Amino acid sequence: MFIELMPLIESRPLTITVAALSEGRIRVNVVPQVLAKDSKVNEKIGYANKDKIGQIPESAIHALTTPLSLTGTPEEIDAELAHQLKAFVDSHLELQHSVDEAKQQIAEAVKAIEERDKARSRSKTVPPRTDDKMSSDKGEEPKLTADNLSLFDPKAVTT
Repeated sequence: MFIELMPLIESRPLTITVAALSEGRIRVNVVPQVLAKDSKVNEKIGYANKDKIGQIPESAIHALTTPLSLTGTPEEIDAELAHQLKAFVDSHLELQHSVDEAKQQIAEAVKAIEERDKARSRSKTVPPRTDDKMSSDKGEEPKLTADNLSLFDPKAVTT
C-alpha cells in the first residue's frame, strides 16, 4: 500500500481513513492535502497581465486534492487496493506535472510580456536624432546605418 503511495507522499501529505459500514463492508479514503503553493499558482500573472495570459483553472487546482474512496468487503479492498492506489497516484502525478508545466509557461509568458513592455517604453523615450548624419545636402534619402537607426529595428540596418 505505501509503496504505491510513496511517489505522492513525497510531494503532498495524505490523510487515510478507514470506516466500517453495514453488512461487513468498509470504506477506505485516501485524501491528498492542500498545499500553500496550490493557491499561489496563478499569482504570478498579476492584474496587469490577466487579459493577456490564461490562468490555470481552479478545477485543475482543486483536482490535486481529489480523494480516492473505495467501498467493499475487506476481501475486495485487499484484492484491489494496490492496483487502485497505483492508478490514483499515477493520475495525480500526471495532473501535478501538467499544473507545474503550466505554471512554468505562465512565468515565461509574464517575463516575455514584461521585457516587451520595457522595450516599448524605452523606444518611446529615445528622442529622434536631428544631427547632420540624418540629412543629405543633395536631397537624397539618407542611408540607414547603425549610427542613425533606432536600437529596436535591427532588420533595417544596411551596410
